[in-house]
Amino acid sequence: MHGNTSGRDSRDCDCDCGDCGLYTKVLPAYKITSGRLTMEQDHIPGLNFKKLQQTSTLRIQACNDGTWLACNPIGAGTVTVLDYPALALLEHFRSPTLLAQAQSSFQHPIEDATTLFYHTGLINDSEQVAVKHQEPAPQILQAWLHITNACNLNCQYCYVHKDKEQMTDDTSQRAVDAIFRSALKQHFAGVRIKYAGGEASLLWQRVLEVHRYASLLAQQHKLDFSAYIITNGVMLPRRLVEQFKEHGIDITISLDGINEYHDTQRPFASGLGSFKHVDRTITQLLASNVTPHINITVSQRNLAGLPSLLAYILERDMPFTLSYYRENARSTHLPDLQYGDEQMITAMRAAFQVIEEHLPQRSLLGSLIDKADLRANHSHACSAGRNYLVIDQRGGIAKCHTEIKRTVTSIDADDPLQAIQEDRSDFLNLPVDEKEGCNTCTWRYWCTGGCPLVTYRTTGRNAIRSPNCHIYQALFPDALRLEALRLLKYGSPVIL
Repeated sequence: MHGNTSGRDSRDCDCDCGDCGLYTKVLPAYKITSGRLTMEQDHIPGLNFKKLQQTSTLRIQACNDGTWLACNPIGAGTVTVLDYPALALLEHFRSPTLLAQAQSSFQHPIEDATTLFYHTGLINDSEQVAVKHQEPAPQILQAWLHITNACNLNCQYCYVHKDKEQMTDDTSQRAVDAIFRSALKQHFAGVRIKYAGGEASLLWQRVLEVHRYASLLAQQHKLDFSAYIITNGVMLPRRLVEQFKEHGIDITISLDGINEYHDTQRPFASGLGSFKHVDRTITQLLASNVTPHINITVSQRNLAGLPSLLAYILERDMPFTLSYYRENARSTHLPDLQYGDEQMITAMRAAFQVIEEHLPQRSLLGSLIDKADLRANHSHACSAGRNYLVIDQRGGIAKCHTEIKRTVTSIDADDPLQAIQEDRSDFLNLPVDEKEGCNTCTWRYWCTGGCPLVTYRTTGRNAIRSPNCHIYQALFPDALRLEALRLLKYGSPVIL
């Protein structure tokens, strides 16, 4: 890889100018590339009268030859790529400086570039009191509908006991009623349903009936509505895919590797591998102009196969998410699924190398590091206990789909989401600022302390950082660098 991904402090100079007294030199135009910049940025009222200074949590690291990435993970979180003159300007604001004072050190106008720095949170008003991060209230109520326990695979890490039990027509309609009842009572703007199991596609007619009913309620109550099905992808007939397209149901497919790397984790009940069937389905979907989202469960078993899997996915331009294996009661007898920190870091960096060689146009900031999401600052790792309902085949409601047997309430409750929100037994999905070891971390509003259930299962505590903390911290700089390289390849730089 080019550059330094170790989090080098920006004060270490890589230039060949002979010294770091750069600010009195004549500099060419500034080139700045960022995922959230437009060619016209509004100027900040009173910018000329503010004492501007680099944000205390500013991070700068080498990106590629002649470029650096800068971001403030605690603030705007925007990844911005700077050429050398732009970096030199940014470095001028190490200490509080008025714009006019800074301008006297440069021949070229700096107001536009300085405004961009301010917009992206790289500099701020040194005299302004810092505002504590506040996460906006969720606007979408998310619901997991467990359509059936039945499945045609025997995935090694699956938490579902397989049998033929399924959600009846009556239960499924009452479940949808319960979802929308909570959505209306708590003033959500929309609803998003995940059809899951087991293998929900085995009951595809039930899925379509539920979806039609939910769509009708959404229209009646003027709520936004979206849905997707989570499937193993071993058998999706073309006529079924067309039905999903017609009804606007997105498709998420679980794929853990190529050939044996997938088969060792997701075999049929007979023990035979399932990869070739999933590969056929993906090929058919893409031919039908349906792009599935690929969900990858990463365990020790498939670490070595991640590079080839990422190459397969990127070649087909499919969105994906990397999720780390979570031990459950049905998988504790399989210790070879559990990974070590250094194993995971080494394997993920090998996978990142493949991504660097095949950079997609879409941002991967929400896909690369387990539950961490680097796209925007937030306080919670997931929706559990907040705006998430998991409804089992009998109408029981749980906090998390991996804890589906531990129901808290049922679809008959007046406001089932309120019962979930008020439950204080078992794990709690606390804000990251309440977690020991997280509340002073630079990355906290991207990482948010990891999966709260994993932390609780591992430590018996809620208000503490994730057992995967070392992995996350090691990989964040690598993920940022990939985003910077993507911006350089596909973004339109603002040249000032």
